[in-house]
Amino acid sequence: MCLEYQVPLPMASGSTEASFIVWGIDQTAYGPVELTTLVSWVKGERITPDTWIFAARDRSWQRASDLPELKMFFSGSGGGPAQSPESLRGIDLHALRRIKILAGMSDQQLERFAQFIEIERVPQGTVIAKQGDYDNTLYLVLEGELSVRMRVLDEDTVLATLGAGEFFGDIPVFDHGPRSVNVTTTDRSILVKITATAFQQLAKEAPDLATPFLLAIGKSQTDRIRAGRKDTGEPVHLRRSVDKNKS
Repeated sequence: MCLEYQVPLPMASGSTEASFIVWGIDQTAYGPVELTTLVSWVKGERITPDTWIFAARDRSWQRASDLPELKMFFSGSGGGPAQSPESLRGIDLHALRRIKILAGMSDQQLERFAQFIEIERVPQGTVIAKQGDYDNTLYLVLEGELSVRMRVLDEDTVLATLGAGEFFGDIPVFDHGPRSVNVTTTDRSILVKITATAFQQLAKEAPDLATPFLLAIGKSQTDRIRAGRKDTGEPVHLRRSVDKNKS
């Protein structure tokens, strides 16, 4: 009999497409858990190639060795060969190099980095970030285009248009403060998400990846600041808007 009929497990309220339920050897269901937790259980040998896992994204049970996100960990263990580089939600990990701050990573580094991220396909017109909200997630733009706006004294000001290879949301990841801008997709987009929790786990479990990643973010931010000082970029547009509303 198919396992999903033996163990009908509704997803918990608030779970996301990145959630999984693990059927333990003690015949107990554990979860929902996120991908980063799932990976840590694989490393701790709590999950074997034959462990059954329920994936919320398509509501189906699969053996751990057949789950795309975990195949790389079971190469040579009877679960079939791992792809190199592995794919994540149908995205070839080579494509992650389109993102400037990931361009210098090797195939092996990208495979490890993929353990801490989520891929989200977003339709045009979707609000990704809302000014004033608390959402500690860093977004990397793999495909598509997004508009960055700020509301100042009841007037919306366009600060920037982000395309493939760029990122936003890094500051809330570190200070856990509110969003300072509104970000909306102006085209169908594919985004890479890194939550504050996932980033903390990255720093703890893979400091050799976290350090160059942080340095790349810092360099990109420095470039943005220098560019803003040299031309009529984001700071100028914002200042004009504020001055106009004050007058």
